[in-house]
Amino acid sequence: MPLAVCCVSHSPLLELPGPEPELRTEIGAALDVAAGFVRDLDPELVVTFSPDHYNGFFYRTMPQFCVGTAASGVGDYGTHAGPLDVPATLATELAESVLAAGVDVAVSTAMEVDHGTVQPLARLLGAATARPVIPIFVNAVAVPLGPVDRARALGAAVGAFLSTLDARVLVLGSGGLSHDPPVPRLATATGAIRDRIVHGGPMSAGQRAARSAAVVEAAREFAAGEGTLQPLNPQWDTEFLTLLDEGRLTEFARWDNAAITAAAGHSAHEIRTWVAAFAALAQQGPYRTPVRYYRAAPALITGFAVRTAVPADPDPTTREGRS
Repeated sequence: MPLAVCCVSHSPLLELPGPEPELRTEIGAALDVAAGFVRDLDPELVVTFSPDHYNGFFYRTMPQFCVGTAASGVGDYGTHAGPLDVPATLATELAESVLAAGVDVAVSTAMEVDHGTVQPLARLLGAATARPVIPIFVNAVAVPLGPVDRARALGAAVGAFLSTLDARVLVLGSGGLSHDPPVPRLATATGAIRDRIVHGGPMSAGQRAARSAAVVEAAREFAAGEGTLQPLNPQWDTEFLTLLDEGRLTEFARWDNAAITAAAGHSAHEIRTWVAAFAALAQQGPYRTPVRYYRAAPALITGFAVRTAVPADPDPTTREGRS
């Protein structure tokens, strides 16, 4: 079974005004290279590991992991709104296999996903509905969080299931790296914001427009060295990417949640999606990362990275992006 990985950072600001043209062009070029990698694979199935930003999952019931057997995009920040093409029977079989492997995973028959899921699908495949997709939610913002190494266990269990399929599969990880955007936190949220992250519910067009404007303003301040957001940490990002590139996934067993937050920001926990994706491929043996890109991008409020991975071969080559 041909299996390949593509992991990318996401940012709502890619869909909004604000980032300078040079940054958009450079990151667009890196995503185009990754999209070419995906076209060459021509996947028959996409499995995504992605977080949520209180658009589909809320504190009223917050699983650490959840497999969607049906899913729809909420359309935040101008991204895809409406159903995704989810093969329900196959998604259910995947969830059953992961549970049998000893990883507790919830199931949703009506999953709602946001830009963290659909933006990479659209950028890499041309449309969020271009291929059948099984979305797997990985909690990365709603504390308490499980150990990072549980994301590796999740990915390994998913990879073991995918190895039984006679299909070309793309495993997509979406998130990170170092960043601390203005996402509400239960410990400090009050009033309508607290009610939102606990109980959820649809947002009006006016509420979404107000949130978009707030994100644009926060990014403007951050890029100018103003505001209160935690700085990006390119050194931490590079260390994380090096562990992935070198296949040293077991080292994440020693990573501490509080240390991640202190070094790289509250939303840096989205690296769990990358760990899961690479663990799925590593289940089949050594791999190499032919497409590599990284740039610290304050205007996007994130360390922005792109990685692809395929099983190792005797003659590895690497196409490097700007570091």
